Amino acid sequence: MTFEHPQELLRTGEADLHRVVSILSADAPGRVASALLEALGPAADKSYVVYSYAWPQEVHCWPEHCEADLDILAVDSRLLSLRNGETSAEAVLLSDDEQGVVALLMHPPAEAAAHAAELRAAGQRLRELLTSQRLDHSISHFSQAEQLQHALFAIADMAGSDLDMTTMLRGLHGIVGGLMYAENFYIVMYDRERAALQFLYFIDTVDFEGPQPGSEIPMSAIERGLTWYLVTDGRPMMGSLTDLAGQTSGPLHLHGADCLDWLGVPMLRNGEVLGGVVVQSYDEPGRFGERERALLGFVADHILTAVERKRSQEQLEYRVAERTRQLAEANTDLQKQIAERLRAEHLQAALYRIAALANVDESIDRFYAQIHEVVAELLNAENFYIALITDDGGHLEFPYFVDTADTAKPRRPLGKGLTEYVIRTGQPLLLDEPEALRMEERGEIAWSTTSGAPAVSWLGVPLLGQHGVMGAIAVQSYRSDLYYDEADAELLTFVSHQIANSLQRRNSAEALRLLNAELEQRVYDRTQQLREQIAVRERMEAQLKHQVMHDALTGLPNRLYLQDRLEREIAMLRRRPDRRFALLYLDVDRFKLFNDSLGHLAGDDVLKEVSRRLSDCVREPDVVARLSGDEFAILLVDINTPHDACGVAQRVQDAMQRPMSIAGRDLQTSSSIGIAIGDSRYQSTDAILHDADTALYRAKAAGRARFVLFDDSLQRQAMDVLGLEHELRAAIAAGEFEPYFQPLVRLGDSHAIGYEALIRWRHPTRGILTPDKFLPVAEESGLLEAIDWQMYRLACAAAAPLVKSGGFITLNISPRHFQNDDFDERLLRLTAETGFDPSKLRIEVTEGTLLGDPDAVAKILDRLRVACVEAALDDFGTGYSSLGYVHRFPLKMIKIDRSFIDSLGSDRSQRSSAVVGAILALAHSLGVEVVAEGIETELQRQALVAMGCMFGQGYLFGRPKPAEHWVEAPAEG
Repeated sequence: MTFEHPQELLRTGEADLHRVVSILSADAPGRVASALLEALGPAADKSYVVYSYAWPQEVHCWPEHCEADLDILAVDSRLLSLRNGETSAEAVLLSDDEQGVVALLMHPPAEAAAHAAELRAAGQRLRELLTSQRLDHSISHFSQAEQLQHALFAIADMAGSDLDMTTMLRGLHGIVGGLMYAENFYIVMYDRERAALQFLYFIDTVDFEGPQPGSEIPMSAIERGLTWYLVTDGRPMMGSLTDLAGQTSGPLHLHGADCLDWLGVPMLRNGEVLGGVVVQSYDEPGRFGERERALLGFVADHILTAVERKRSQEQLEYRVAERTRQLAEANTDLQKQIAERLRAEHLQAALYRIAALANVDESIDRFYAQIHEVVAELLNAENFYIALITDDGGHLEFPYFVDTADTAKPRRPLGKGLTEYVIRTGQPLLLDEPEALRMEERGEIAWSTTSGAPAVSWLGVPLLGQHGVMGAIAVQSYRSDLYYDEADAELLTFVSHQIANSLQRRNSAEALRLLNAELEQRVYDRTQQLREQIAVRERMEAQLKHQVMHDALTGLPNRLYLQDRLEREIAMLRRRPDRRFALLYLDVDRFKLFNDSLGHLAGDDVLKEVSRRLSDCVREPDVVARLSGDEFAILLVDINTPHDACGVAQRVQDAMQRPMSIAGRDLQTSSSIGIAIGDSRYQSTDAILHDADTALYRAKAAGRARFVLFDDSLQRQAMDVLGLEHELRAAIAAGEFEPYFQPLVRLGDSHAIGYEALIRWRHPTRGILTPDKFLPVAEESGLLEAIDWQMYRLACAAAAPLVKSGGFITLNISPRHFQNDDFDERLLRLTAETGFDPSKLRIEVTEGTLLGDPDAVAKILDRLRVACVEAALDDFGTGYSSLGYVHRFPLKMIKIDRSFIDSLGSDRSQRSSAVVGAILALAHSLGVEVVAEGIETELQRQALVAMGCMFGQGYLFGRPKPAEHWVEAPAEG
């Protein structure tokens, strides 16, 4: 307590001064309140003190037992009355700095006015202590936000590093441990198709027998356990085992060691549970609270991204290694093929040379010598001879014999030599000295009695003529380093055939006989060729007819075939009016995405798989045809009711929704189907194709992955769309579009800081139309850009009075504008032509725009920033990776999507408050302004102000109005 004049201290009695000093020396708000109530005396037995450093949050009472029955709304109503200058016997305002520091004495005693000094001292001391608490809370809040930001950056760095999965997961564990208690920590991935959990990482100080990292456990093994409920229910769980039992959707069965405190959050992607992150404590209950749950849930999304990116990297490395191995194997096989090809070419050349020798007019000795030269080029033949059976068949002669250890052999009667054995069996013989001795023991040959030096390795093959074996050729080795093998035997066998033919062709009579036989064979071969040519021509004609009427890629009938069948069905309707058929016109949803992302080859594989599935959905008389691209048609003949056609369409939908394995990825497909029932009203194929196509368009417009049965209302709707397109073109020419503006305000005092320009169409007959009534048709018809530029010009012209004294306007920019590199130049020319200051202009883009072509968008935004045109990110938090956009692109402002604002100020605000708080912390750390969209209630505004959000937009502050409205009335309130 302070006094402006010393006389005031003199007028304060000793007892009063003691009570004032006691109040001023209290070091906590509760002790100040206790000292004040004690100073007021027994008359204050029903009084209590309410105080907060962040009103209306963090509200406390003294005595503490009053908190259980505290009515915050009633206290807040008293506070508003006191702020408006009203007096109340129910409360005394001790402190209020309009920034959240509030203290009130509730139900004061009647003689409270006599204790003005104590009340002033209590108000001053409470204001000091609560202000200090508010500053401590802000410092802690910003510190946590900075720590979270560093953690997210560290996770992103790990995901893009070359660390292996195990090292990265240990790093993630360390990051989470820096944010909260995480001594016991594990990460699981959920495989829905296999109904199994894979424990990527598991560290536990108590459960040493837990799953090993990388192990896979069936869901049935941990059924009704905590982790089972985490991935099955898909929502966070936290608390003691007793608390957790009340959070599960069924009975809880414990697995593993019992913990005192447990916190688990699922890892989600597009609403599907892909895994979970869990921390637990064994030695201290209550370690985890709402802060830890929100923090772990926020970090879990980035852990999932890091794990998926690392898995993709490992899979890519595995595929590269596998492909390298396959190429190495293919190269080895190719080298073998090349060697085999060279060997074959060498052999073929040798055979050609031997064949040519038969036509050379040389002596027989020269002929044999040249044969020896050719054989020597193929294998070692330093010891080589040719043996022939004489005409009488009883002797063996050696017309050619070359040997380093023996002399020429004379003519001899047929006996049991090695050469005679080859001639007798008609088979090649390869042996060494031990094998020769064993054959001699069996009585097959006479080896030891053979004259000359024994061979270490011997190879002989028969010479096969037209009438049987005519002789043999042989090579032999006396060296211990030279042994013949099976390859040599095969090679010499090939050569022996050619040698035999050459020997026989030297006989003129035999040559004449062979010539006649060859002539007969040629006549036969030519006859067979003519027959084959006729058969080929017939097959080509049939194939050409099939190609004309069928699709080359899928093999299905094409449009010509389908039109022919439709004409026959329509003709049959004229003869049998009671007969019906149905035409299903369908296309593959998102096929262009598959084609652009995976390539045309993968797109072709998708079409082939679609063709196969469609064929499996129909019976034999029905026809499945591919019309063009990803468009297919199914002709159902002789159906009873339209319900039958709908049943087939549902069967097709079910078949198409099964995942496809294309290019190493599982693709989730679907189809949109239009159905037209053929009856007597159809006189041409074009008519029924048009109606089925109209129904298909309606199915796609209704959200895809569905079928629509054609009726007359669809035809009228199609005509309405055409009419609206015509009216839009006329509206552009007539200038019927107008800019409306909605204020962006400072939440503290509702002062407008800027305006968002929104388009309206002043229709000549239907009045003012909002964008949802005509922009979809404008975008589909290609009129959107023309409408946008007309709107930008009108907005700049109309907004000049709004920003005359400061502020800015924002324009919503369609993604297609960023496909033009000169968008920024054209926008700046427009501001120059309208005289609008570029520094008072901001453009709003969506996260989908940034995702389209990030590099091109970033360059355009950088050039606009240089020209003083800032950028704002609209609908923040609803895209794929909002944090990455804020960090990467030059953004001045982010607008929090209204989906996070709706629940503020209600019982469901806890999660939204955590997300909004995290966004605000991130934005403040990056120096980016934040605007909360969709504020409609005062409670939402107060909640945002309490969290530190400075700017907002919504119906609470004003609905979109023309510029003149806001010039006359800057805020609706």
